[in-house]
Amino acid sequence: MYTLSNKLRLFSIILIVVGAVGLVAGFLQAPHTIDDVKEIMAAHDAHGGGHGETTAADSHAAPAHGETSTATHGEEDAHGGDAHYEHILHQLQNKPWAALYVAAFFFFMISLGVLAFYAIQFAAQSGWSPVLFRVMEAITAYLVPGGIIMFVILGLSGFHINHLFVWADPEVVAHDKLIQGKSGWLNGTMLLVRAAIFLGGWIAYRYFAVKFSRKQDEANDNAWYRKSFKISAAFLVFFIYTESMMSWDWIMSFDPHWFSTLFGWYVFAGLFVSGITTIALITIYLKSRGYLEFVNDSHIHDLAKFMFGISIFWTYLWFSQFMLIWYSNIPEEVTYFITRIEDYNITFFGMLVMNFVFPLLLLINSDFKRINWLVIAGGIVILCGHYVDVFTMVMPATVGESWFIGLSEISAVLLFLGLFIFVVFTALTKAPLLAKRNPYIEESKHFHY
Repeated sequence: MYTLSNKLRLFSIILIVVGAVGLVAGFLQAPHTIDDVKEIMAAHDAHGGGHGETTAADSHAAPAHGETSTATHGEEDAHGGDAHYEHILHQLQNKPWAALYVAAFFFFMISLGVLAFYAIQFAAQSGWSPVLFRVMEAITAYLVPGGIIMFVILGLSGFHINHLFVWADPEVVAHDKLIQGKSGWLNGTMLLVRAAIFLGGWIAYRYFAVKFSRKQDEANDNAWYRKSFKISAAFLVFFIYTESMMSWDWIMSFDPHWFSTLFGWYVFAGLFVSGITTIALITIYLKSRGYLEFVNDSHIHDLAKFMFGISIFWTYLWFSQFMLIWYSNIPEEVTYFITRIEDYNITFFGMLVMNFVFPLLLLINSDFKRINWLVIAGGIVILCGHYVDVFTMVMPATVGESWFIGLSEISAVLLFLGLFIFVVFTALTKAPLLAKRNPYIEESKHFHY
């Protein structure tokens, strides 16, 4: 049985407190009026400019909170420049909300990715992975608090308490025929109804899967395992549909004028590899602390194979989506990438290096997959790369060209990292680390590749 150390508990609580305080400070620092924006820009200009608020003054493209074009030259002429400052005001007010959203979604998607991987192991009747089941179950424990947080943020955004979703702004919708045509799907009520269905289904599967796993430990036959197999197969059908719709609602709708038929798969690849990477990192950590003695180098090797393989799959989807849209050069579609290349070139190309080039060079060698510190290094880069990926998907439509990595972004990551560590490692204390009556547990304990 795993025991949560006081040091780890204290560390996670400190992260939560520091992150929460910093995030509150980030909200308080956000400008409230156009005059505040003018003061910020004047102060920034006085220090020589740079990336951030002053960039917004010179930019031509990115919308305040999702509009295709808000602060045009015509508006500046008509309103004496105030429309442009209002544009920047919306961006800077969105910044702490967007930072909160990115971090909340990133850690939630890790847990969701592990849930899908866990279900696949049961549906495939996998023989190598049962020794890792309790680690997977602990990571999926974050689905409940993480899902509640996402639901609250979606409610605040879908009903225009903040300005993250442009389709939630009645003034914008009134002048946008395309968004009006999508209003049957893109509205606050339906957003929350669908989110409740998604979260309810995912959490319900997790509840019954863990319950059956615990029951199997005390059983004299494989009846509970067979139930786990059945609900896992059914869940995967439910998941593949709901994950796609979730990606449309929670990410793609930030840019309601743009769509991609590959987007659901693209988001899935990101959450899947992030979840598998987290399993590997936590497994290696527990083994280093004297737990999981039944996990051997072959298990780590297989996890690293998945990290490498899904990273290549993610790259394939990224390239397919980008190449087809870029080559066709249809203005309504290519604008999505032009905005990111022009205003987010560091993160746009940086996450490609972290999510493809680095795993390719580090994990392609079979021997390297058995070296723990190399797997840890690769895993940290992969997780950082997919955080940057989520950042690059969300920020251009919500913060536009006024982005910079500041107090809000760092604090939000610390807050949810602390919460994630606390929930996951507390869940590890609730059951033995070995699913002893799983019918494949002996095969898994003696697995060698």
